[in-house]
Amino acid sequence: MSVQRPDPARDAAAAREATEQLLESVAALTPSAVAEPSQLPGWTRGHLLAHLARNADSYVNLLTWARTGEETPQYADQESRDKDIEDGAGRPLSEHLDELRISADRLAYAVEQTPPQAWAAQVVMRSGRVIAAAEIPYRRLIEVLLHHVDLGIGYTCADLPADFAVRELANVIDGLSGHEGVAAVRLHDTDSGEKWTIGAANEPDLTVSGPRTALLAWVTGRSKGEGLTPVPALPLPVLPPLG
Repeated sequence: MSVQRPDPARDAAAAREATEQLLESVAALTPSAVAEPSQLPGWTRGHLLAHLARNADSYVNLLTWARTGEETPQYADQESRDKDIEDGAGRPLSEHLDELRISADRLAYAVEQTPPQAWAAQVVMRSGRVIAAAEIPYRRLIEVLLHHVDLGIGYTCADLPADFAVRELANVIDGLSGHEGVAAVRLHDTDSGEKWTIGAANEPDLTVSGPRTALLAWVTGRSKGEGLTPVPALPLPVLPPLG
C-alpha cells in the first residue's frame, strides 16, 4: 500500500466538507451533551470541540510560517495550548458552533492565501516533526474526521469516507512498519484482499483480518479490535499511541 502524496487544494476541500458534516452533527446535540464525556479519556465533548477550533488556528500559524518565512510555532507552548482548550471546553453549544465555523473559515482563507511555492516550505509540528506545508490540509482532515468519531455521537470509523480510510490506513501502517516497539502483526484487509506487516518481524505469528475501517479503528486506538478476527485466536496487542 503506497502512501498518497498530499494535494493541498483537494485536501482542503475535503476538510471543509468534513467540517460541515461535523457542524451538522454537533448542531443536533442537546445543550447538555457538550459537557458529557467524549471517547478520549479525561476530555468532555466540549474539550474536543475547543481543541478542534484551536487546532484550526494552529494550522493558520504554520501556514503563516510557510508563506512569510518567519518562524511561527503551531502553538505558543504546551501550557497555553492546554489552557486554551480547558478555558473553551465549558462554552455553551452555540458558542462552540460559532468557534468551529470561524476558525475553519480562518484556516480556509489561509490556505487560499498560500502561494504555490510556499507549499514546499518546511514547518515544525508541535510534536517536533518537520513536515512540508503541503501536508497541513490533510492533517486538518485527519483531525476533523477522527475527532468526529471521538465525540461519541453516532459517527464511527465505519462512516469515514472510503478514500480517506484507504489513505489513512496506509499512512498509519507506514509509521508502524519496521517499528521495533510494535508487536509484529500481519494485517489483512478483507475489503481489498491486501495484506501488510507492522512491527519489526518479517513473518509475524499473528494475522488480524477485517474490513478496512475496522483495521483503521484499531491501529488508531479507536477500538479494541471489534469487527476483527485474529488468527490464532489471541488477544490483540496494544499498539503505541500515534505521534
